[in-house]
Amino acid sequence: MAPIKRFFLLGEDVATAREIELPPDLQLADLQEIVAAHFCIVQPKAGVSFTSQTENLASIEDVLAADEAITVSIDGRKAREVPGPKGLPYFGSYFEIYPDHLGNHQRLFDMYGPLFKTTTMGRTIYHTNDPELASIVFAESEFFSKVINEDHPLYPIKNKQAGVFLGDTNTEEWRIVHKFLPPAFGPKAVRHYAPTMQKTVEDAFKVFDELDTRGEAWNVYPYMLKLGSQAVGKLVLGYDFNHFNAVDQPPHELVMLMAESLELNKKVASRGDWYAALPFGDPKRLRGMKERIFHLMQKPIQDAKRGGIEDLDLQDAALKAENMIDYILRATDNKGDKLPATSFIEPLVVATGAGFTTTSSLLSWLIYGLVTYPGMQDRLLQELIDNDFDENTQITAELTNKLTFFDKYIKETQRRHNPSFQPARTALRDLILPGGYKIPEGAVVIPALHHIHNNPAVWDSPARFDPDRWDTDAVRNRHKAAYIPFATGPRSCIGFNFALQEVKVFLPKLVYRYRFEREDENDTIEYDPMFQLIRPVNLYVRAERRTSWPAKSRS
Repeated sequence: MAPIKRFFLLGEDVATAREIELPPDLQLADLQEIVAAHFCIVQPKAGVSFTSQTENLASIEDVLAADEAITVSIDGRKAREVPGPKGLPYFGSYFEIYPDHLGNHQRLFDMYGPLFKTTTMGRTIYHTNDPELASIVFAESEFFSKVINEDHPLYPIKNKQAGVFLGDTNTEEWRIVHKFLPPAFGPKAVRHYAPTMQKTVEDAFKVFDELDTRGEAWNVYPYMLKLGSQAVGKLVLGYDFNHFNAVDQPPHELVMLMAESLELNKKVASRGDWYAALPFGDPKRLRGMKERIFHLMQKPIQDAKRGGIEDLDLQDAALKAENMIDYILRATDNKGDKLPATSFIEPLVVATGAGFTTTSSLLSWLIYGLVTYPGMQDRLLQELIDNDFDENTQITAELTNKLTFFDKYIKETQRRHNPSFQPARTALRDLILPGGYKIPEGAVVIPALHHIHNNPAVWDSPARFDPDRWDTDAVRNRHKAAYIPFATGPRSCIGFNFALQEVKVFLPKLVYRYRFEREDENDTIEYDPMFQLIRPVNLYVRAERRTSWPAKSRS
């Protein structure tokens, strides 16, 4: 007869002990798996251990010999609730987070450790700066998945046909869209967009040249917004937004609507269900914007359909399409099926909005680095000269692969100033994380990318901007989730190849043509806490047209 033993979690009453039948020929690792399954402990082999009232039970023989209920600990700890600030009645932690959520979240990590929870006006969020916990949360497993429930920061802009971007993972819609869209964002597909990206930044030169002639400083983010969206407009929608017809050319209506909707979403998501349900004010404006955006997206789709398009399999369509709409209309799977027409607009909306806001924010921080961290511009320019770069150079993957310092500079910027900070996943059941943290079913957990990338327990001197750290063994041997600028796992950012391709085309062209200087070094750079991404909103620079370049380095 198989022995039956009673087990309970350290930190809980012995009366909660569960009887577990133990199969024959059991090894300790097998017992850890069995007990973990009963208590929904995420990492059994690494963290589960057993004790009696008087001793540690280090072997299966010790466990079988124990007469009393056996205590289960996780990483030597008791099962415990996740700590966090108590907050105020009704408002919860809202005023302990905003307006400086980056600084205040760091304060809370310092106070409570690698996992804490906050509740703002009824919505509870769990936050972690630990790479190991982040890798678990992002894994798309029996424990966590992308489920955008009411507590999720993207809930106000969720759509039932959101598919690969804003949809829940365990849906037929997500599976269909996820089959069609990834080929269009793969490395090979993105590379053939490089000429369009290059022409986009070169078309912007006349505006930056004119600003230099006038001797005017300019606010970086609005111009990078126009630059990033100009490229995305062409490569997603096949549209020229004409953002650089003049110095003061306003962004296209679609761009402004998408940018403002990301700000309103953050505001609505942070203020609770009561606020989101208001029939007036920002919630109403957000709902109206979504309708207007969907209306505007109809035109490029209809224009493309009138062009007479040849059907192609997914991979060929990805390599031959002129833009994303062209790809979606052409692409056919191995059964001859196309992406359903009902699934067109939502992926295109998010690909457009996410594409230009991410790129424009990253470009802004890259320029911030040029004017803030000594020697960066000179080293970047010298690398271009040493690789025979000039104003007529066509940027290809072969060239960007040679620009190793550019690559390190971009990585270090994304580490130190990553625009994205709150990708979230949802617990699929009550579970226990490493460290003994109890997470309830439906809980939304945010691996806080900014805080993971700046965690002193993970990175040496994280506040120091040092691209050369990427040549060190410490960084090469880092935890796989210590640097995740586009998140990680099956639901990581599908457009990361596109975004990196853009900045690797734009940045060399800008650095070769202009020398950037900060307009007022005494100004504190600010960010908008109510925008979906982290971006500098008051970074003013002068871009002076270069008239001379350094000599090539000696071998």
